[in-house]
Amino acid sequence: MSQGVELTVKDVMRREVPFANPTTTIAELARLMVEHRVPGVPVVSDGELVGIVTEADLIQREASIEAPSVVAFLDAVIVADAGTPFEEEFRRVVATTAEELMTSPVFSIRDIATVSELATLMLQQRINPVPVVDEGRQIVGLATRGGIIELIARLEAPAAENDPAR
Repeated sequence: MSQGVELTVKDVMRREVPFANPTTTIAELARLMVEHRVPGVPVVSDGELVGIVTEADLIQREASIEAPSVVAFLDAVIVADAGTPFEEEFRRVVATTAEELMTSPVFSIRDIATVSELATLMLQQRINPVPVVDEGRQIVGLATRGGIIELIARLEAPAAENDPAR
């Protein structure tokens, strides 16, 4: 990404991170995301990262869910469903607190990891954002796709300005 120097998560993370606790309401979670302009809020209990609530989690609450098809065959009942488990979808739809809605366990990344490692984690696990932790596993930031895009814009700007094709 850069000439000779491997950039780290510290170079792209947001340092001001809003936190929620397990009893934080859905309304408060949405307010925190909007106010801080972040795509997710880490959930912390007793100083420990226990989960994360993302924009996708909040949006999923508004989506309609379908009960799985049930077919009786002889003495058996067969449930036909190939998507997300119904119980999981239902749990999210009726959630009223961070604890009920959050994804747990949560992926996190060290602040000394490379931006390449961060991008790989985000793409392979399909996650955004990623809490950033230090050597003591304390949250020190929040890495987002937007942070990586901002880095790309900064790094590519000088190259674009010197491009004779422009």
